[in-house]
Amino acid sequence: MSNKLTGKVAIVTGGTRGIGAAAARALADQGADVAISYGKSAEQAEAVVRELQAKGVRAAAFKADQADPSSAEELVKAVVERFGRLDILVNNAGVTVFAPIDNPENNVADFDRQLNINFNSPVAAIRAAIKVMGEGGRIISMGSGVGTRTGFSGLADYTATKSAIAGYSRGAARDLAAKGITINILQAGFVDTEMNPADGPFASHFNATTALGRFARPEEIAAGIVFLASPEASYVTGTVLNIDGGYGA
Repeated sequence: MSNKLTGKVAIVTGGTRGIGAAAARALADQGADVAISYGKSAEQAEAVVRELQAKGVRAAAFKADQADPSSAEELVKAVVERFGRLDILVNNAGVTVFAPIDNPENNVADFDRQLNINFNSPVAAIRAAIKVMGEGGRIISMGSGVGTRTGFSGLADYTATKSAIAGYSRGAARDLAAKGITINILQAGFVDTEMNPADGPFASHFNATTALGRFARPEEIAAGIVFLASPEASYVTGTVLNIDGGYGA
């Protein structure tokens, strides 16, 4: 195990599967103690925690409703009480709702939920985290390739939320620079997860839009998260890092 992040404490929201779980593992591999949040499956969350603890770091799972922005501050508070500090925040939890804007079945509740999970809760977590982060703090929020290049119909609302968190982070980078805290966006392309498997019904269509012609493995995205969280990224802030297989090329 490397000691690059030894002594650091990280939060990964939505850390029970996919990119979130891969990020939690990768941070732990670098020596960080890791807290993950989950919405429903306590059993799945505890399985990830046991896996992280087996790497020789401290780990814990916290239930948090990402659709409720107020839960973000409660999560940060609980993690600091448990671990004593917070150095790295990974806003990973997200949701995608496919629906053209002229779909008569669209409703405000669906839009509000997507906005809360993808934008309002990450912003609330950022505002809570910076109260307790010191010099060298790292904030990484998950964006999406479609945040800057939609490419598909039915994603206007989702694109808006991901564009919003990217814009917010670029602006916040200026505000947080004096505190020595960096804030960046990682825009992933198509990733092989339970929600969007590489052998799914739309995979061939998605693959045709990328230069590499394949889905990413969650570990490939997690590598970018670890870089942005690391000492080597001390001069990187307000940046959008695309790990999208050439989707935006």
